[in-house]
Amino acid sequence: MSKFKGIPIAQEPRPPRSGEKYVTPQGFTAIRDGIKQSDAAAVTLRKPPWLRAPMASGAEFSKVAGIVREHRLSTVCEEAKCPNIGECWNAGTATIMLMGAVCTRACRFCAVDTGNPRGWLDADEPENVARSVELMRLKYVVLTSVNRDDLPDGGAAHYAAAIRAIKRRNPHTAVEALTPDFEGELRDVRTVLDSDLDVFAQNVETVRRLTHPVRDPRASYDQTLDVLAHAKTHRPAVLTKTSLMLGLGETEEEIRQTMIDLRAISVDILTLGQYLRPTPNHLRIERFVAPAEFDRYRDWALALGFVECVSGPLVRSSYRAEQALARNNAGLDNSSLGAPAAKGRQIR
Repeated sequence: MSKFKGIPIAQEPRPPRSGEKYVTPQGFTAIRDGIKQSDAAAVTLRKPPWLRAPMASGAEFSKVAGIVREHRLSTVCEEAKCPNIGECWNAGTATIMLMGAVCTRACRFCAVDTGNPRGWLDADEPENVARSVELMRLKYVVLTSVNRDDLPDGGAAHYAAAIRAIKRRNPHTAVEALTPDFEGELRDVRTVLDSDLDVFAQNVETVRRLTHPVRDPRASYDQTLDVLAHAKTHRPAVLTKTSLMLGLGETEEEIRQTMIDLRAISVDILTLGQYLRPTPNHLRIERFVAPAEFDRYRDWALALGFVECVSGPLVRSSYRAEQALARNNAGLDNSSLGAPAAKGRQIR
């Protein structure tokens, strides 16, 4: 213990750095930002000018932050270091992350902490979420979650409880559930689908060839397709949705083939966005996709029959989700982002 003039001074423990292990308030071990520290030199690309997001500040931002803290909620906006947190929270919206902020998987693109919660759940969370949706006066809410492979049903019943609680308090609020793959257990997928939700989403994340190493070994391209296909056949009226990150080394042929695979199982909505490396321990960016390319890929998707494809550099799976059926790229104008810049030079 440090001393000042002979008087002991209590010191707060240092917050864990990215990649370090720490003990959560619930008593289990996790890794900050999901991926262990690497000794390799960090190589990255300089961001082009079109990858600028609004500052995370403002009155509405503070209001949403207060509700999140008061009701002990986790949000993917914070945990996954989303660049759109300022825009979304200032618009009075947030994507709520169920079942805590520690994931049992360690996907190499994701900054959510990883560990084994050993069955821990907050039994009050469904009602707290429903109350928060009421206070925010949301007409559309996205629920997502960490993977919870430690739970017998992957957390499906908890998802369903949260959706039903929201609908009881907010009968006119549309609910989108961006779920784990539940290890491909279709019974658990049905548990969520039968809870009166409006949109069911499960992210394919990348093209088939890059699924590993991009995603955790327990995830797979075909497993995600199976989950999405079952969702559509079990509840045809429920919209199905998925998301693809670009800039990880995929080819245009692979992007198109992924779209074809998704339309073959009648996925309704696709989002396309630029992969951004959350920490030096995560996968590096192979290229920055220009705004005009995102427009071209959107045209491909619409020609293949998707109801909508929200496509742009800062698009994430939940970005402007309530506008997805406006059929105007959720109000995005990629042409306003400027002409494509030269590829960023590598820096160390």
